[in-house]
Amino acid sequence: MNTLPLVGTAPLVGTAPLVGTAPLVGAAHLVDAELLDDVRERVLAVPGPVTPARIAAAVHESGRLLGTAGTLAAVELISAELSGLGPLQKLVKDPRVTDILVNGPGEVWLDRGDGLEPAPVSFPSEEAVRALAVRLVASGDRRLDDSSPCVDVRVAGGYRVHAVLPPISTGTTLLSVRIRRHQAFDLTELEHAGTILPEQRSVLESIATGRVNYLVSGATGSGKTSLLSTLLGLAPSTERIVLVEDASELNPAHPHVVGLEARHGNVEGSGKVDLAELVRQALRMRPDRLVVGECRGAEVRELLAALNTGHSGAGTVHANSAEAVAARLIALGALAGLSPEAMTLQAANAVGAVLHLERRGGPRRLATVAALAEKAGRLVVAPALVRLPGSDAVRKGPGWDALSARISEESEATA
Repeated sequence: MNTLPLVGTAPLVGTAPLVGTAPLVGAAHLVDAELLDDVRERVLAVPGPVTPARIAAAVHESGRLLGTAGTLAAVELISAELSGLGPLQKLVKDPRVTDILVNGPGEVWLDRGDGLEPAPVSFPSEEAVRALAVRLVASGDRRLDDSSPCVDVRVAGGYRVHAVLPPISTGTTLLSVRIRRHQAFDLTELEHAGTILPEQRSVLESIATGRVNYLVSGATGSGKTSLLSTLLGLAPSTERIVLVEDASELNPAHPHVVGLEARHGNVEGSGKVDLAELVRQALRMRPDRLVVGECRGAEVRELLAALNTGHSGAGTVHANSAEAVAARLIALGALAGLSPEAMTLQAANAVGAVLHLERRGGPRRLATVAALAEKAGRLVVAPALVRLPGSDAVRKGPGWDALSARISEESEATA
């Protein structure tokens, strides 16, 4: 049972309506509003994290005779209400669920790898959705209210929560929950799932085990983080991996991984630590591989500078296609104050491969493995291994020779 510590939320939980009092079959008829209020008052009267043990003790103190099974069911339900995801908690039990989206009290969706589908849960009211969103954000030491109506925060339990309040959202409170699984996929699992093909797997292994710097590209939800975590797990065990992320999501199966996470400013705007600063700090931590979870701003300059000065690394970037990564990097370089010419030289020398993922209404697929290079002063992404649409076949592209040469060059340098 995942629990979220309540940080400065006791007044909030004590006044906001409880979210979804009947989401768990077998417990709903045992736990009524009176018991919920009683247990909530007892638990929140004592400072500290809300744990199942404390909730069980409060249920016992309430004097209700629920029996062993009833008590366990009540503890599970009340734990979800006070310190978990409320009615969404039972969805997390399915290991295939990666995202939960709440569009309103009666409109909850989930993603289990095959696209979005309706979830069998609901909220009793808009106020209940807002109460859950406010509590989750507060548990991450942030505030969600009219003065701060849009918040993205990571909370305990491996959840990344994004919430938007009306009137910024045109309807009701919007809540998005991304679930960080604690065990990364391996290449065999990705191959069985159809994400990668055998011909692609051998190339990925060569890239990951060598010191070829690479970028994983794709749209939101295409599987960039999952693939990057898998590939980082293939790095030699003698290497030290330093992760730099806006919100911690990468979880490579590797014996020597440390992570840095960006910090947002407080209400007054002070205390902010951005990704660019974290990349600079990471360089002082003796990284063998420096990884930026998502390049979307000035940190791209710091990453490329590091990759051009003897470090190895990787990152992800949002792009519609492998070929579009070049334009995306030029745009990010402009945000960082780099001219197109400077970005072209930096990126072409630093990055050897681009791995592009696609998801078009179904499972995630590695669509293209490409080589990044400079040609006639322009940054070019040349497809090297392309997955044919609608099939499990691949073909070599114009960038195959360049990618093979880059892999061979890095392999010889590390031999």
